[in-house]
Amino acid sequence: MSLRKKIADSPKVNRAVEALLAGYVRFAFRTSRWTRTGFEEMDACVRRGEPVIFVLWHQRLIMAPYLFDTSLGRICALTSAARAGRLAGQILVRLGFETIPMSSHKRHVALSREVLRRTKEGCSIGIAADGPRGPARISSGVPITWARMTGCRVFTVAFAERRVLRLPTWDKQMLPLPFSRGVLMCREWTDKVPKKPSDEDFELLRQSIESSLDDITDTADRAVGQPLRT
Repeated sequence: MSLRKKIADSPKVNRAVEALLAGYVRFAFRTSRWTRTGFEEMDACVRRGEPVIFVLWHQRLIMAPYLFDTSLGRICALTSAARAGRLAGQILVRLGFETIPMSSHKRHVALSREVLRRTKEGCSIGIAADGPRGPARISSGVPITWARMTGCRVFTVAFAERRVLRLPTWDKQMLPLPFSRGVLMCREWTDKVPKKPSDEDFELLRQSIESSLDDITDTADRAVGQPLRT
């Protein structure tokens, strides 16, 4: 095993990186000025113990803990079981989330049962619609599947900040910078999901949530003067 792989697989190194990144996100959030809009209905659901499905683009995942108020209720994020996914998951855990690792070895029915179990316990579900590998800003059908299966209300969310660092990842992950100004936004996606949608209905719903995510993300970017995606 190479030295690089030994370091990457080291639990001590991973814990140190997790703590460093989680601490940085807290620092960047606390030293910037944020406007939080549109969260009233989602917060009310969570406060009542009614789980929701919380959807965003993978590019904005790093600020998820500040887009969902964990003081009101629990949330569980679906994360990749790959090394990068485990790292992201543990950062979310340090910031108040629970996680469900997704794996190619885990059968879809087993994952579905786990999601159902969590929502029945009152735990909301967080999904990066284009995760874990993209293509960027192309929604998978997972939010539709979970909405149909659980009956939970669906909320799209986004953050944007005037000053960000765009990482060299497939989604150009946005890392907030300290001493800046940002927005946190939420909107309910209100399309009705039938219990047994046809393939055509399912695709229309997938396109609808993709469009809704693009709209709220672009609105957030405009609010802080960020250039829109071309």
